[in-house]
Amino acid sequence: MEHTPALEKKLIQFSGIKPTGSLTLGSYLGAIKNWTELCEEYESFFCVVDMHSITIRVDPALLRRNAMEQLAYYIACGLDPEACTLFIQSHVPAHAELSWVLGCYTMFGELSRMTQFKEKSAKNADNINGGLFTYPVLMAADILLYDTDVVPVGEDQRQHVELCRDIANRFNGVYGETFKLPRAILPKVGARIMSLTEPDHKMSKSDDRDPGSVLLKDPDDVIMRKFKRAVTDCDSERCVRYDPENKKGVANLMSIYAAVTGKSFSEIEREFDGKGYGVFKPAVGEAVCGVLRPIREEAGRLLADRTYLDSVCAAGAEKAERASRRILSKVYKKVGFLPRPR
Repeated sequence: MEHTPALEKKLIQFSGIKPTGSLTLGSYLGAIKNWTELCEEYESFFCVVDMHSITIRVDPALLRRNAMEQLAYYIACGLDPEACTLFIQSHVPAHAELSWVLGCYTMFGELSRMTQFKEKSAKNADNINGGLFTYPVLMAADILLYDTDVVPVGEDQRQHVELCRDIANRFNGVYGETFKLPRAILPKVGARIMSLTEPDHKMSKSDDRDPGSVLLKDPDDVIMRKFKRAVTDCDSERCVRYDPENKKGVANLMSIYAAVTGKSFSEIEREFDGKGYGVFKPAVGEAVCGVLRPIREEAGRLLADRTYLDSVCAAGAEKAERASRRILSKVYKKVGFLPRPR
């Protein structure tokens, strides 16, 4: 009798985005698009990380609305709740519980060196709170709870994944093999989409009125207006050439165009050879509209069906809770906590 070989267990990916504002083109190209492409290869957990959002003061009603809108856009972007686990972070208490334990194995110096803490402290000098400082520990808990192998992130989050590995290594060194050591993976193109008006800065999702940010929910006319006004450069050439050092605005637009069309930078340079920015910028806008329009329409349909979205939240929280309890129970036992009475 022939034996069917056991199916090889898939590796696990985990990632999430804060619902502090509306998702942007940068959120899609730098993160969500990459997640969807990896779903067939990995068992996937994707989170709306609302607990991370309150390191700054956020209107509670707005946070709830943003969280549900973000979940709808996750699905509209191609994340199938039947094929991956979609959930709201605060619906799974194990994230906060593991974060406390890991905080006791994280050094003050490690946290004080985090680039994002320095940047956000400078921007929020009147609210440099403990949560802002320990944010990377909660992120480490998010990742380690699910036996995660890979974390698809933007370049700005790579440092946090490295700290996560350091914390896991330290815990494993004290208590024996407990956590996997996850690795960050970045998309080949579109890893960090920059602002259309300030190409030195990442495209922000904290201000819906920022003309440099293209929101997934922006209508076509708004998207086109933003691209037509996008910063390019002041050189006399006015040619479409990929030079991220000297032509940052053009390089950013080329990265966007490459990510939405699949074309290489050399192909883009040939396509717009001799045509100038007046042709190039609207072409990028039209390509982006073509990608975002069906996403926006599907998200609108989903947001009109709150019963369905609530069911996705409930099912995702149940699956995430079940998966996370195995790691949390192992950690609690190793540090010496009494088992929870049944």
